[in-house]
Order: sequence, then C-alpha cells, then structure tokens
Amino acid sequence: MFHSNTNYQRLQGSYLFSTIARKVNAFKETHPEVELIRLGIGDVTQPIAPSIIKAMHAAVEEMGNPDTFHGYAPDLGYDFLRKAIAGEYREMGCSIAEDEVFVSDGAKSDSANIQEIFHKDAKVAVCDPVYPVYVDSNVMAGRSGEWETEKNRYSRYIYMTCSEENGFTPEFPEEDPDMIYLCFPNNPTGMTISKEKLQEWVDYANRIGAVIIYDAAYEAYISDPEVPHSIYQCSGAETCAIEIRSFSKNAGFTGVRLGFTVVPKALKDADGISMNSLWARRHGTCYNGAPYIIQKAGEAVYSEQGQKEIREQIAYYMKNAAYIREGLESIGLTVYGGVNAPYIWLKCPDGMDSWTFFDRLLTEAHVVGTPGSGFGAAGEGFFRLTAFGTYENTVAAVERIKAWLA
Repeated sequence: MFHSNTNYQRLQGSYLFSTIARKVNAFKETHPEVELIRLGIGDVTQPIAPSIIKAMHAAVEEMGNPDTFHGYAPDLGYDFLRKAIAGEYREMGCSIAEDEVFVSDGAKSDSANIQEIFHKDAKVAVCDPVYPVYVDSNVMAGRSGEWETEKNRYSRYIYMTCSEENGFTPEFPEEDPDMIYLCFPNNPTGMTISKEKLQEWVDYANRIGAVIIYDAAYEAYISDPEVPHSIYQCSGAETCAIEIRSFSKNAGFTGVRLGFTVVPKALKDADGISMNSLWARRHGTCYNGAPYIIQKAGEAVYSEQGQKEIREQIAYYMKNAAYIREGLESIGLTVYGGVNAPYIWLKCPDGMDSWTFFDRLLTEAHVVGTPGSGFGAAGEGFFRLTAFGTYENTVAAVERIKAWLA
C-alpha cells in the first residue's frame, strides 16, 4: 500500500486565507442581506492599465496568425521581458544580467518552490509574523521539525521575532541559519527596512555562508528614498541573495499571473555549485513558461506609458492606505505600516486576541480583515487590513470600524 508525504501531516490546519474564506462564507450563508467590505486578502481591485491591456490584445491577435503564433514559451522567459526586467535593475544601479532573471507565473509560486534547490537539512530562518508560504513550503520539504503547540511554532525553524520593541524588523538570530527569508516592504506588517540595515543583513549572510531569499513583491509602493527597492542595491548581495518579484501588486496581474526570480550567477553553495544553474534546471524541468500573451503584457509594464499608468494605480491604493491609517489613529488605535506599503498593521483594542477581533469585526461591523496570529505567534494581538479595496469601500469600512469602536 502506498504512503503519503508525512511532512504534510505537520502542516497546521488549512492555509490562512482558506480559513478566512470559510468563516466569511459561513457568515454570508446565515446573513445573506449583509453587505460585507473585504479588506483581508491582498487582491487588487483596479483594472489592468490601458496600455498593458492594449499589449495583451495585440498579443492575442498574434496568436491567431500562423506567422506570429507562439507555442510553448522559453523555459526561463522570453528575451524581450527578461531584457526589460534587467534594464530596470540597471536603472537602480544593480548589475543584473538577463540570464539571471527567471520569469514565472507569480511570486507566490517562486516563494514556495525556491526551497527545492537547497539541501533537505538546511536550517531555515523566518520572521515572526511571516507570510505563511515560506513556512509551509519548508514544512512540506521536511525542514520544520515537529509542531510545538505550546509555543505555536515548529521545533527546527529559527524564528526572528518582529515586534513593536524592534520596530517590526528582525535581528540576527543566535543560531546561524542556511536560508533566511526576508520580505520588505513587509507582508503583513507594512514596515520597511533601511538600506543601511539591509546592508548589515547582506554582510551577515556573506559572513556565515547563508542565502537571503528576499521577497520584494511590494517594492513599487516605496516612496522613501532611504528605503531600497532591491537587495541588489546593497554591496555583495549577488553572492548571498535571491530576489523574488511580482507583477500582481504593482500592475494588477493577480488574475493573469506573472512574476520573476533573480538568481545571480555569482551565488554558489559551499561546494561551488551555481544556484543559478540549479534553478534553471528546476525551472526547465517543472515549468512550461508563462504564456506569451501575459509576458507581452509584462513587457508593456516597463514602457513609459505603462509606468505612468501603474504609478497612478499605486497612488490610488496608497491614498486608501493613508485613509485607513489616519482614520484608525483618529480613534486612538495603534497603527503601523501604510506608508511605503499597502498594508496596515493595527494593534487589537482592549487586549483582544486576533481571531476574536476578526470574528467581531466580521459579525458586528461587517468588515473582513486578517488576524495577525495567522502569520505567526508574534502576530497575536495584531490585525492586518489591506489598501487594495476601492476608495469608496475603504472609506465605508473605516467609518464602520469607527462607529463600531466608538
């Protein structure tokens, strides 16, 4: 008789957002008349920008002509898109070559899959709170150890607590890890890291021989010149860092899926093996490439008009973020994030735990958010709201919360 992968049995419950969806659907079934406002999942609401849609239409027409039809995409992405991505890095002062860029169907997939090119016994360091995919993918691979219920943590992970006391930025762990997951601007806290502090992490990783897996999915929301847009703006990052980026949050591609990962050729393991070549091998074996139509849309993101249009959309969401932040602060809530990121991280009032706040916000104010404890033990007592709703719904949600807590 066959056996399943026992590592999956160590996963705790269901995926966070699946649990939220079930709770919301159960409430809707019993209260069909209620109009819920959803500020929970980080899904965008504004349509894809006109110039990008135009590029998609042109690519669709190409697919209907035998002379311009495209079948399987190149494993690592079309040259035109990789060239555009590498060009943006050069504009930031980063020396990233086209063959160090790997196009995929999104940052979430790459965040989950990148661990496959590391040793099964690699020690993993994650922030707490943390985006659940980093944790769960390594549980599936067998790196987590056992779940310790009393600690609400896995026994083998190295947890880097991010709290109010340290400004929600991690500190170097006492035990040296092999893989370090960092995400800035951060999901869920909405906080950022200075270039000086990020340089310290790069120096630390190079010193101990670790790799930083740097999730920069929200870099387009950075407005502070002291906050780096890429880890490769730090000296020496090409020998210790992999960067993952997304088209979902900067250009609204959540429904069409596109992202990329940068693996520098200078990044080698203890035996001198190129991680770039390993990721290329994994990519070519397990992935057939993002569709031509979507990659042409991605190319349009880097056009002058595309950049203008997505900046307008980003400003729209950041207007929402400012409204949420200022509205909640006006009633005395403690609020973080929402400045260089589309997430607001608020402290639950009156000592409420995260899921109690979620349930009451849902059933009494009819607003959906995300409980902080779903991101880790250190997220208990906090709550995440997103700025990705419409402006009208954002205003209505804030007014509901203010009236509820008044």
